[in-house]
Amino acid sequence: MIEVKGLNMTFGSRRVLRDLSFTAPDGNVTAFLGPNGAGKSTTMRVIAGYLVATSGAVRINGFDVETQRRLAQQQLGYVPEAAAGFGSLTPAELLSYLAQVRGLAHAERGAAIGRVCELMDLRAEQHRRINHLSKGWRQRVWVAQALLHDPAVLVMDEPTDGLDPIQKRQTRELIRQLRVDRTILLSTHILEEAEEVSDRTIVIADGRVLVQDETSNLLDESGRIAATFHRLIDSDCRPVS
Repeated sequence: MIEVKGLNMTFGSRRVLRDLSFTAPDGNVTAFLGPNGAGKSTTMRVIAGYLVATSGAVRINGFDVETQRRLAQQQLGYVPEAAAGFGSLTPAELLSYLAQVRGLAHAERGAAIGRVCELMDLRAEQHRRINHLSKGWRQRVWVAQALLHDPAVLVMDEPTDGLDPIQKRQTRELIRQLRVDRTILLSTHILEEAEEVSDRTIVIADGRVLVQDETSNLLDESGRIAATFHRLIDSDCRPVS
């Protein structure tokens, strides 16, 4: 479970998160929606421990991300938005390095790398340099690294952004497969993605939660979430403090 309580984040004079609170329960895919600049990526980075909030708290399966960082991050796999870096390494080299960083015993590393390469269908590409791979294959590598230590919680920030339709379908099928025994928080600007894969949906704007509910309760008679999303965003006229 992910528990976010009273998050505030300020960058200089700009207030990005405003008393943000929500939960992502066990065994569910929770979609995290909002317009550009709503604070989605900032929230995801705070949850992952890459940023420290001005105030508030995040707990991952009961562990506080700020005060119990190592224990919290052992529970977590993180796929950042537009992930990049390590381009001179091959997927196999990157996964080997990160397996060591995450403390997997030497005897466990080969099995863990083989498991995620099989899951992400990376075997044919695992010895090519990452900067020689297409965006779709690079995205598979970053999902694979998030799953190396078999985390109970998976945070994915725009995991299908820039992928072609076939790659998007494959990634969504993977998310449905992974949901069985994990908590998944999925940030996306693609409304149909929330419709297809999520059990719960959170909508935020201007750093505040507008709604959190079962996705089925937010769909119209055609099974679409767009009407609810736009109504919430368009009616969000509260003054900024």
